[in-house]
Amino acid sequence: MRTHLLSGLLTAAALLPLPVSAVFRDEVGHIDYHYALLGVPQRETTFFHRPRKEDRASLLYTLSDEGVLGAVNPGSGSVVWRQLLKTNKSEESEGFARAGEGENWVVAGYGGTVSAWDAVGGRNRFWGRFEGRIRDLEVMELTEVEGRKDVLVLFEEENKTVLRRLNGVSGKVVWVFRDGSGDGPLQVSTDVAKVFVVSLNGSGGLKVTTVDTLTGKRADEWVVGVKGEVHGREDVQFVGGNSAAPIVAWTDAKKKVLSVNVLGSKSTQEFALPKGTVGVEIHAPHLAQSAAHFLVHSKTSDGHSGEVYHVDLKTGKIAKAYELPLVLGPGAFSTSSSGANVYFTRVTQDELILVSSQSDAVLGSWPLKNEDSKATAIHAVAEVIKKAGSQDNNFAVRAAAVTDADEWTLVHNGNVAWTRPEGLSGGVAAAFAEIPESEELAKTLEQEAHSNPVAAYIHRVKRHINDLQYLPGWLNSIPARVVSSLTGADVTSTGGKLARDSFGFHKLIILATKRGMVYGLDAGNLGTAVWSKRAFNIPKGGNWDVKGIQVQESTGQTTILGAKDDFVVVKTDTGDIVESKAPGDDLTTLSTVVVDTASGQHLLRVGSNGSIGELLAENAPKQTVVTRVSDHELKGVIFVADGSKAVESTSWIFTLPEGQKIVNIASRPSHDAVASIGRVLGDRTVKYKYLNPNTIVVAAIDEKSLKLTVYLVDTVSGQILHAVKYKGVDPSKTIECAMAENWFVCTFFGQYTLQANKAKTLRGYQVVVSDLYESEEANNRGPLGDAETFSSLGPLDNPTGTTLPSVVSQSYVLGAPITALQVSQTRQGITSRQVLAYLPDAHAITGIPRMVLEPRRPVGRDPTPGEMEEGLFKHSPAIEIDPKSVISHERDVLGIEKIITAPAIVESTSLVFAYGVDVFGTRVTPSFLFDILGKGFNKMSLVGTVLACLVGVLMLAPMVRSKQIDLRWKASM
Repeated sequence: MRTHLLSGLLTAAALLPLPVSAVFRDEVGHIDYHYALLGVPQRETTFFHRPRKEDRASLLYTLSDEGVLGAVNPGSGSVVWRQLLKTNKSEESEGFARAGEGENWVVAGYGGTVSAWDAVGGRNRFWGRFEGRIRDLEVMELTEVEGRKDVLVLFEEENKTVLRRLNGVSGKVVWVFRDGSGDGPLQVSTDVAKVFVVSLNGSGGLKVTTVDTLTGKRADEWVVGVKGEVHGREDVQFVGGNSAAPIVAWTDAKKKVLSVNVLGSKSTQEFALPKGTVGVEIHAPHLAQSAAHFLVHSKTSDGHSGEVYHVDLKTGKIAKAYELPLVLGPGAFSTSSSGANVYFTRVTQDELILVSSQSDAVLGSWPLKNEDSKATAIHAVAEVIKKAGSQDNNFAVRAAAVTDADEWTLVHNGNVAWTRPEGLSGGVAAAFAEIPESEELAKTLEQEAHSNPVAAYIHRVKRHINDLQYLPGWLNSIPARVVSSLTGADVTSTGGKLARDSFGFHKLIILATKRGMVYGLDAGNLGTAVWSKRAFNIPKGGNWDVKGIQVQESTGQTTILGAKDDFVVVKTDTGDIVESKAPGDDLTTLSTVVVDTASGQHLLRVGSNGSIGELLAENAPKQTVVTRVSDHELKGVIFVADGSKAVESTSWIFTLPEGQKIVNIASRPSHDAVASIGRVLGDRTVKYKYLNPNTIVVAAIDEKSLKLTVYLVDTVSGQILHAVKYKGVDPSKTIECAMAENWFVCTFFGQYTLQANKAKTLRGYQVVVSDLYESEEANNRGPLGDAETFSSLGPLDNPTGTTLPSVVSQSYVLGAPITALQVSQTRQGITSRQVLAYLPDAHAITGIPRMVLEPRRPVGRDPTPGEMEEGLFKHSPAIEIDPKSVISHERDVLGIEKIITAPAIVESTSLVFAYGVDVFGTRVTPSFLFDILGKGFNKMSLVGTVLACLVGVLMLAPMVRSKQIDLRWKASM
């Protein structure tokens, strides 16, 4: 069907292209919200550290699973500083972070990069990128240079073990040790005199190599462990760091025996593990002056226990000192040191316990006082401070624990000081949802709809009479609503229940993360987490690969489909899991698509080969479904009814030329309201928009010739409606497209020339925008004319070919890359559009006005009066990101992967939600607020003026009546 012109007059303010102001100062924290996250902290890379020797205060440091290195104030839980070390969103690597005792810097390794950062402010001290992947990183506490602590970094380069010693001040390489035996590097450790490199020996044991600290030459090597005892990295439980007696420990496959070797000796000692052990962790100090003690944390299916061992520094013998009893339920241990003293902190579901490594006497015990949370600790780090001048058993303990709900909580002597919702990081899919209506009301309305008119009327009267019980509560809420209306404050829902508002700002956001968690956020209440549920237990190192999410407003449920034939259906308002299926082993789903069927909208899986499979007739799509067969091919699929089933049939195949591969596909949003089918020009003529809903944009790159080709494809016929090529495009950088109404926009890093000097070729970040019209001429609707219907397979009675759109394009140069392109959405499409994008270098989200990305802007001349009336201004080859257009203003928004938008009820406003590492949400008004009073409107003055007028009228009315009576008496005399 052809899109028809909407009836009614359009608001003039919405039609005029106005300059965009992202956010006013008084709107910060009122219309937007931001979760500054780090990611879930890892056990090996989280620690307390004093950034300055003269200070007693410590900061809490971590390198998270999101590749973010940061420091947190342990008193408040606020982020002091953070740095994103993960430079590529597809990069999944193991991270390492260490801090030298008494040093004012921390060092981190991620992927192939090593970097050092100021411990107080987070400024970079040095940064180095090397070949291979980092397998371990340690700080040398003792070096031949007084006052300098160097860094040891272990790499795996093409099946070779490479150890580099870096200068702790400048980051320069001091020496390099290489081992080409093919053994897999595991970890590096040191004692007071030697460097130990531990590798996985091909025979199933562990190879220990000693390296001279001055020259980096091999000193000795030997194999520890029985042949075939160690099969992989997961079997090795611990390699001690900078302790006086570093150890390496591993278990057998059945977790019955723990084998321990003191590095430097060639003998191995074995210790029996508790019966039923399913997991083992080793906790030991990392300081050279600390006692050579360590704790073995044994986990069973129903509880956990601990065993403390002492190492004799003279003989290298290991002896069990004492045992910590089995406690039901999960728990965590942590190690902290103070000089030679070593303390172990135990966090259980009910209490916090402190013991010394010397004996099992409890130094302190504090019950946990967080009744609101039922989460349990998975791992923790602790800081133990003995109060000066106090008794021996008077300690202060701060334990920062990661829970099974992906939260980071600090407990101070049993009291929960703060909780950070780090599980919100790592978002992989999100969707807006309306707050569901009452289920009981929905059933009642459905019952009335299926009744005869008399019965329905009687039922409705009874329902209204029953609703009178809520009248007192509604009357009691009137004063608060009036006051909040006058002061501009938000009206909170009664009883803490979710409730819709008249403006459409209160929506739910369903967010799924890579760790298997699903969250429900209230967009109208500063993004507060209403509920959180764990859909699946994702194993360590794995990610929940979500392919699609659909909110079913009619049922109040949300469906999430994964790549491994997994799915989960949750209730939108509570998060209760209705139905689920855990991920399998094989990749079965390439993508998903929302289709219209006879039974409503459904979220369908597209198989790894681009096929959908046989469906029930009522679930068969009504439209052509485009599936991606490979990186080089798309196909259109239609479904043919066959009795009660529907069988898929290939309608068309779109194959790219040799050498090209698909890098991005964009389509029009599901809600893409069009207010006008034409654009009125300055001379009062009309250019009619090409509004074919069955179009997609396909971006394909040729990595050899460095050419990017952008195709506009008809999804019904598979025909190419438009194609354009760009030269010198860097395939390693982001290439993205977005589409809305009758235009699309693409961004990439490529080659370009300026109008002033076409002979000179430059390269930079570009954004290209293209408008689609039915004809090049104004007041001309092209070959289709005023036809109400058309077919992509046969558009005319006497066809001469496919009806192609008239395309007007223009390119602009950007000073920085932009990613996560999205277009703002409003309810009727009257408001002008904004292209929302993330600035990864600036850690900000910007909204580029559509009028700036106007391809019809005059080039090389000033606009005519008619063009100025349209809102066109002179073309400039570069687009500067106006700070006023940054909708995240001064907030540091980190690692955004995708932006989604949704319309509000009021036409002026579009809701925005961005997720990735951080979570950010706001409301944008590209044409300003023209249908709602702003927060700065002085309602009190208006009400005061009305009341003053009322008082004046009441006071003057008797005087006026008396004067009128006197005048009548005078006239009659």
